[in-house]
Amino acid sequence: MTAEDIIKDLKAKKFKPVYLLHGEEPYYIDQVIDYIEANVLTDMEKGFNQTVFYGKDTDMATILNAAKRYPMMSEYQVIIVKEAQDLKWGKDTEAGIKEAAYVQNYFENPLQSTILVLGYKYANFDKRKKLYKAITKSGVIFQSDNVRDYKLAQWIEELVNEKGYKVAPQAAALMAEYLGADLSKIANEIEKLMLNISKETTIDTDHVQKNIGISKEYNVFELQKAIVQRNVLKCNQIVNYFADNPKANPMVMVLASLNSYFSKVLKYHYLTNKQDAARELGVSPFFVKDYEAAARNYDLNRTVYLISLFREYDLKSKGVDSTGNISDGELLKELVFKMIH
Repeated sequence: MTAEDIIKDLKAKKFKPVYLLHGEEPYYIDQVIDYIEANVLTDMEKGFNQTVFYGKDTDMATILNAAKRYPMMSEYQVIIVKEAQDLKWGKDTEAGIKEAAYVQNYFENPLQSTILVLGYKYANFDKRKKLYKAITKSGVIFQSDNVRDYKLAQWIEELVNEKGYKVAPQAAALMAEYLGADLSKIANEIEKLMLNISKETTIDTDHVQKNIGISKEYNVFELQKAIVQRNVLKCNQIVNYFADNPKANPMVMVLASLNSYFSKVLKYHYLTNKQDAARELGVSPFFVKDYEAAARNYDLNRTVYLISLFREYDLKSKGVDSTGNISDGELLKELVFKMIH
């Protein structure tokens, strides 16, 4: 069941007595919790029947005592536990064992007029626990996993389309590269971007660079392009810019991006059916031509050599086999020189 499925059921008033929302990616957990907090009860009902706890400030006994109450002038009461990963779920003491049994009993037989929501973020709940199995039977469990790096651009395109806007593939890829895998951060930046663009306009790289603060000429995509073309002047300009702005262009991010790009080039070399390149590489068909060009300019052996360079300079940036007196900017200049010569 997806977060969208859960919200769809909630809109249809199909409520469950327990919701365990867990996983490493908090975006969808927050989405479901925010919807429940804002919409399940009316404003009049919330005063007596909606309670929000925070895991580090409470315990299961307090939560369940509240959950066992009956609603006042409402069909349901809502109990939301945010940051549930900070809860103490019973200890290896006699009192802790009794509390664990008390907790287990509630989740096996939850009060149907209570909607208990547990937001367990940044980690997966232990599926081996009896508690997990009890919630599986009595309620809903949703696991929110991280979006893989190679799927981020697609995720951005889908989110933008859901909101009634359009985005060019290269613009989605640029956001994915520079905003990272934090979905909440990406969603916030997209919201700000949409304030300045009409729905009739397709979001392109110029819009992204102007509104999100990414340099138009000096970014990792332009560096990749310059390396593939062996454009020495452009490479030097970009690398010098990165060296002068290390906080905006950290070595670890640049290396990760180059390694990801040329790993796909390596995979392209091994493809027996180049017609399936987009699917096999996990990229938009729009970008396949870029990997074709890179594969032409960097044969298999050279591509393998480049990937070995990334590993070498990743270690050097961490002080391995390095004097410690060389900056990340100097290391990057040295790396790019070896790549294009």
